[in-house]
Amino acid sequence: MHNDKIKDIATRLEQGQLVDTVSVRTLLSWFWGSKRRGWWVVKIIKETLAEEGIETFPDFSSAYIDSLIQFRKVTINEIKKASKKEEEVGPTSENIADKSFDELLNIDDPTYRISRLEAANKTLIFVKPDSALSEAITQMITYDFSQLPVMQSTKRDLKGVISWRSIGQKLSVGKKSATVRDLMEPTFQLIDSDTSLFKAIPIIIEHDYVLISNKSKEICGIVTASDLSLQFKQLTEPFLLVAEIENHLRQILGRLEKEVLEKGKDERDSERIVASVVDLTFGEYLRLCQNPTIWEQLFLEIDRDIFCKNLEKVKDIRNNIMHFDPDGLEDENVEVLRNFVRLLQTLRSLQVF
Repeated sequence: MHNDKIKDIATRLEQGQLVDTVSVRTLLSWFWGSKRRGWWVVKIIKETLAEEGIETFPDFSSAYIDSLIQFRKVTINEIKKASKKEEEVGPTSENIADKSFDELLNIDDPTYRISRLEAANKTLIFVKPDSALSEAITQMITYDFSQLPVMQSTKRDLKGVISWRSIGQKLSVGKKSATVRDLMEPTFQLIDSDTSLFKAIPIIIEHDYVLISNKSKEICGIVTASDLSLQFKQLTEPFLLVAEIENHLRQILGRLEKEVLEKGKDERDSERIVASVVDLTFGEYLRLCQNPTIWEQLFLEIDRDIFCKNLEKVKDIRNNIMHFDPDGLEDENVEVLRNFVRLLQTLRSLQVF
């Protein structure tokens, strides 16, 4: 049980023992085998950690899902002491990223940070300033990259960026060279990993990329316009699929008389007026379809049990995405939505409704 694992970690920390780091994904799996950070799972994990007087660093709810997190003790006395010091001393020139009150409390910050993206946590492919231009070109073609960071060593000593644009611009004015140094851009776009994704977006749009620096001041990833496209597709596709399903269902059920539509209404909500199908909830759509007598009035000529079973899955998925899980849906759930949309689109094309 998840509580047993957390209790064991708390006990070992109390005894001064070392506790292995785990990935965010592993921590999630301790709680009913969860794979995503839905709001309920995050709430339970935070409550469980708080009960045992421990926290994760970095905060598991904002770190990349496959990054490693540490467990550490946090006591009420420490919190009060930090709070009092913050009030008395006020801001200082210390690195608050390392020693801040917020860090002690591990505040539940809902900001969607760029560190959540996979691309911000990948091992970088880079070239050195004195690398041959042919090496940079070969790497960019091989991995379909538009740019490469120019670094003296892995994760550090960032010197600039070489891109198709920088190569083209310099060659166009007659600047020829066989090395990266002469054709790279010495300036670069670099932000901290805890930067809000929405602050990073304008930079990425303007420059096509942004390099990410972690708390150790290492270059830990590069996020490009293509990465943003993939991320927003992951987050928005389920919403669009559910919206299309709901629109189809309204057209199907909209043919029913008002008196029939009211039969889908929750009995505990007798005072609510149902004037049309738009006044019903998604669960009430399902209730209407599950009624054999009402189903016959829809003239769909498909298996009611299979239809309703899949519609119930859609309802559950819809509830999850309306709580907005920033890790996105699991692939199998997205596939459920796609398949149900395909069914409804086919029925529509056959003029069944």
